[in-house]
Amino acid sequence: MSRRGGIIQFNVDGVLYDAKGDFTYNLGRPKRVAIIGADGVHGYKEEPQPAFVEGAVTDRGNLDLDALVTMTGATVTVEAANGKLVALRDAWFAGDGTVNTSEGEIAIRFEGSSAEEIA
Repeated sequence: MSRRGGIIQFNVDGVLYDAKGDFTYNLGRPKRVAIIGADGVHGYKEEPQPAFVEGAVTDRGNLDLDALVTMTGATVTVEAANGKLVALRDAWFAGDGTVNTSEGEIAIRFEGSSAEEIA
């Protein structure tokens, strides 16, 4: 059996960050929502949604929080333990910049128009 989960790599513009916990992502494809009438389901509509990469990183002490939370036009990549690489290009920081000092944890969220799975 092959490895499916575990260790990941998280990069922003080629800088490796200390990834912590679970990361999630969405490729930003349209979301389908049912159209329901009084007589049943009529079909569906599509609604746009942003592509995103979300998780948490550990503050190494030299991390520039201001530069991170004001970042735009970034290339964000997550390499999963199964070898899959997710790339989000022309992304902006969409989190609130909150830092948890007990573990030096910073919640991060980058959003963009679209993302892709590579490999």
